[in-house]
Amino acid sequence: MWNGYVLAFYFAIEEINKDSHLLPNLTLGFHVYNAFSSDQFTLWSTLLWLSGKMQTLPNYNCQTQSKSAAIIAGTMSAFSAEIGTLLELYRTPQVTYGPFDPMLSDKDQFPSLYQMAPKDSSLAHAMVSLLLHFGWTWVALFLSDDLKGEQFLRDLKAEMVKNGICVALTEKLPVTKIMYGTGDITFMSRIRVSSANVHILHGEAGSLVTVDMAADFFLTTGKVWIMAAKQEIVLHEMNHMLHSFHGGFSFSPHKGEIPGFRHFLQTVTPSRYPEDFYFTKLWLHLFHCSPAGSLCGQIYNCPPNASFEFVSGVIDMMTLTDSSYFIYNAVYAVAHVLHNMLVQKTEMGSLEDQLKLHPWQVNLLQNQVMHATEGIRGYYTDYDIHNAVNFPAGLGLLVKVGEFVPRSPLGALFPQTPRSVCSQSCRPGFRKIPQEGRPVCCFACVFCPEGHISNQTDAERCVQCPAHEHPNSERTHCIPKVVTFLAYEDPLGMTLACTALCFSAFTAAVLGVFVKHRDTPIVKANNRALSYILLISLTFCFLCSLPFIGRPSTATCILQETTFGLVFTVAVSTVLAKTVTVILAFKVTAPGRRMRQWLVSGAPNFIIPSCSLIQLTLCAVWLGTSPPFVDTDTHSDHGCIIITCNMGSVTAFYCALGYLGSLALGTFTVAFLARNLPDTFNEAKVLTFSMLVFCSVWLTFLPVYHSTKGKVMVAVEVFSILASSAGLLGCIFVPKCYVVLLRPHRSSLCGSREKIHCGSNKPS
Repeated sequence: MWNGYVLAFYFAIEEINKDSHLLPNLTLGFHVYNAFSSDQFTLWSTLLWLSGKMQTLPNYNCQTQSKSAAIIAGTMSAFSAEIGTLLELYRTPQVTYGPFDPMLSDKDQFPSLYQMAPKDSSLAHAMVSLLLHFGWTWVALFLSDDLKGEQFLRDLKAEMVKNGICVALTEKLPVTKIMYGTGDITFMSRIRVSSANVHILHGEAGSLVTVDMAADFFLTTGKVWIMAAKQEIVLHEMNHMLHSFHGGFSFSPHKGEIPGFRHFLQTVTPSRYPEDFYFTKLWLHLFHCSPAGSLCGQIYNCPPNASFEFVSGVIDMMTLTDSSYFIYNAVYAVAHVLHNMLVQKTEMGSLEDQLKLHPWQVNLLQNQVMHATEGIRGYYTDYDIHNAVNFPAGLGLLVKVGEFVPRSPLGALFPQTPRSVCSQSCRPGFRKIPQEGRPVCCFACVFCPEGHISNQTDAERCVQCPAHEHPNSERTHCIPKVVTFLAYEDPLGMTLACTALCFSAFTAAVLGVFVKHRDTPIVKANNRALSYILLISLTFCFLCSLPFIGRPSTATCILQETTFGLVFTVAVSTVLAKTVTVILAFKVTAPGRRMRQWLVSGAPNFIIPSCSLIQLTLCAVWLGTSPPFVDTDTHSDHGCIIITCNMGSVTAFYCALGYLGSLALGTFTVAFLARNLPDTFNEAKVLTFSMLVFCSVWLTFLPVYHSTKGKVMVAVEVFSILASSAGLLGCIFVPKCYVVLLRPHRSSLCGSREKIHCGSNKPS
């Protein structure tokens, strides 16, 4: 038998350890022990766990680490009761995931035991409603011979009497059973001769062994079984079409889905747990093969696509059973209690290395269990009704055919009649894919890919949405895309626009300071006119980012790249002219030389119009051949239509951009070579550093720009414009403004030299 609840346990542990908000910086570990249905082995396994050694040592704990915080046990309440008595001596909390048992709810006997399953208060009402729906008034009862069975028999008979239903046969099933005993044939003969065609089965796993074996080896046709409790044990033997339980009904408490659990079952492999032999044994049992890397003799290796989704010979592996749901909630209940303890210890400053539940903290677990089972607990319980369906090759399915809502005036509701299908229908938003090696009526349902929908059941293919629409989250219909661009109303657009205006105003203020102090040596150095031109061009550099913000139009698309290219060319060529001026001033020393005449005649100033004319020519060719235009991008973001500016001619765009990049690299190279020239007001070093910042910004811009999309891409370009312009402004002019405004004595020639030279003319 496959233990689906063990897989749910592994999934819950893995999910909690990945959650950064639940038990942060802690890893939840566990030990797994066999639960033998024997008093002797139950005591032995419990003492083995308590002592922590291969030999059982009562009253001793030989573990090097602290004991486990709690015990999660259960498909059989008898096992929980047997170990519960021993665990109470240590006040170790126990959480059970089996069916609810009133015996275990006795807090005087089991004060530290908590059950995840809800009470079966309305199960008898639910079964009677099903009998009335089909008009069945003559039934046989098979119940476990214990306290739980007696309680259910009283409730069921009371409901049957009120609704005029009679009992043809009542059979008590022993709690413990020797397999293949002589009473099996007698038991089965009573089922065959019974005049009732409807049998109600209720009991625990131990008491159902008789029914399990009898139904497998003694075929009874024409009988409908209505089951509760551990139906996965009974239905395990449904390995052929002519099985006694084929067409039967089972009741289980209504439960929600476990997010991600189905994907876990589809993708889990033994390689994810290399140190755990459980998955290797499970693979060997279900697929009759050996996982890759295991040492299993001559058994052939499992195929790489082996998955629980396509296991045959047992009940559908992908079906969420009651035990799986309850054990998942049990793990989370314990984890939340430990988390609350961790928070309390952290706040009190008494955090220890190990977390363990003390006796006075056990009540915390009870509150957490009640919270974890919210929605399925209460005096009245909702039930899902499943129909057991068999197919050839050992495929068995539990198909939900209805639900019981006790508060509803109609009682049991059946949205559909029992169906016999190999695969459940694919809902809208999914499409069918055939399964290799299986009949055409067996298929898997796959979610429609991005940009596609299906609006009908069992769709063969998904339909792609138009370019101006995108699918909804369920992929059932297309909805219009949202038009987006970097608007001034957006916080990002407003921030960038305000930043651009503030920097441009600051640059204008710096220009005013330089004009006011134009006769100081620090302003006159390195050609005062070039400083004015650079400040004016930087002002326009900040302002040229504004056309990038707002809804693109033909005018703004043309202005974006052309103004950007021209004003930045002027700024960079001005820096180049200032650098050349410094070089000529220090390299030309002899009077009468031609290079000295270039310096005197202001030849470096011709660099600016020459470089700008080349960029202007490139922009003119660009606008004359294939100018930028407004375009829409419907593919970068599936939920939005992005309004962008298309560059038109990509070649012209990269020519203009490449020319600007070459000019910037050339300017940086020239400034770097002139960085060590002497003099008080030599700005070669600041020019070198400013161009280093400028080039670094745009080299970083390229990969970031191409890795973004939508309005974020435009914001990256605007940010690069502002950052590079601010780099030039801050590196070149902010230090000079500091000297002019706050250290005016350093801006004079005398104040800038060494004190000994300045003081040599003073009288002694």
